[in-house]
Amino acid sequence: MSISPSHANQARFTAMLEAPIPSLVTRLAIPTVISMLVTSIYNMADTFFVSQLGTSASGAVGIVFSLMAIIQAVGFTLGMGAGSLVSRSLGAGKSEDAHSIASVAFFSSIAGGTVIALGGLLFNDQLMSLLGATPTILPYAKDYGRYILLGAPVMCSSFVLNNLLRSQGRAALSMLGLTAGGILNIILDPIFIFVLKMGIAGAAVATLTSQCVSFLILFSMFLRGKSTAQLRPGLFVPQFPRWFPQIFKIGLPSLSRQGLASLSTVALNVQAGVYGDAAVAGMSITGRIFMFVLAIMVGLGQGFQPVAGFCYGARRYDRVKSAYTFILVVGLVLLTGVGAVLFVWAPEIVSLFRKDPEVITVGVAAIRYQALMMPILPLSVSGNMLFQSTGQARSATFLASCRQGIFFLPLAFVLPNIWGLTGVELIQPMADILSVLVSVPLVLSFFRRMDRAGGKSQSAEAE
Repeated sequence: MSISPSHANQARFTAMLEAPIPSLVTRLAIPTVISMLVTSIYNMADTFFVSQLGTSASGAVGIVFSLMAIIQAVGFTLGMGAGSLVSRSLGAGKSEDAHSIASVAFFSSIAGGTVIALGGLLFNDQLMSLLGATPTILPYAKDYGRYILLGAPVMCSSFVLNNLLRSQGRAALSMLGLTAGGILNIILDPIFIFVLKMGIAGAAVATLTSQCVSFLILFSMFLRGKSTAQLRPGLFVPQFPRWFPQIFKIGLPSLSRQGLASLSTVALNVQAGVYGDAAVAGMSITGRIFMFVLAIMVGLGQGFQPVAGFCYGARRYDRVKSAYTFILVVGLVLLTGVGAVLFVWAPEIVSLFRKDPEVITVGVAAIRYQALMMPILPLSVSGNMLFQSTGQARSATFLASCRQGIFFLPLAFVLPNIWGLTGVELIQPMADILSVLVSVPLVLSFFRRMDRAGGKSQSAEAE
């Protein structure tokens, strides 16, 4: 006997508010961790296969990564903002609001991605130079970036669909879309690059193809009624003035985080470029490896966020605190172990991508410095996830801006002038330390306020 959608939705609602926190968060986090890891793996696959073409080609992946961060910034801003609002609306029993929010976010993402694509394609040469491409890296970066730009509308809207599904506790469905695309990308990379002899452009075509497949799978979930929040084109224009400012406000931490990630990557590429293509390639490889590591913590946080949003909307503050404590402890254990592995086997890991001695020297030093910061990284990441999922826009935006903006960018110009190439390698670890130092007091203050509020709604910072 099938369960009606209303009964299924009620069951998910009850689980969010009553199921044991460890099992609930784990059930939601495992699919998101897998999704994030697969996404990171296929990004690393691009780096691995492209690196076989040469050091300059390997550096081009790092250059275009900052462009992808811009595209992700738009998608995550709308997706995370809408996801937080949708989960709290559903937690408060306001399903019509959830439909409007989802529709505004989805169609806005298509528009935003289209603007990025048109602007980037018109000024491709200037854009790649601005992102830090050296004269020898520029031809590779242009070929790679052209196809990434073509996929901008699809990439932006896929991020929104993924976050909307997760916000409703449908993490397994979002995992299906992202994982299928990621696996396809890994399969297509060597075919397009080497068999079809497309070179670095082949890696970009593989990425574009996989993104389109992911989008179609995720979009089909909404067409088939797997999502409680529905996408209705008729709601986009009339509901835009009401919901877009709130979506943007709650999503602003993601814009800050991803936008600043792009700026920080550009600054890093520019500073590393002073020491040659090998330095750019070494830092690019390091960045992709730690994007994979960070995916573990981000995946845990994304499994935690729907729970936090639902429970916060339902004024179950005790469950918000329990869920936060759970992901923090799990994150500390996992990242400490991963950091130890990276520190010990850094030379072998870098040599998998590129056997150039200069690239290995830069990559090993950068990996080991960042590996030392892994035990403390969950403190800042989990705090940011907590604030965003509960609508604490100012605190979330501030924390999101710290790691790769407020602290990173000044350090990017100070440390290389003091310690040269070593200073370039130390930028991210130093920014991580400073970010943790400011995040811990903010989290403690939030929980003290929540304890005082008791069963009352706390919305001083919420929209």
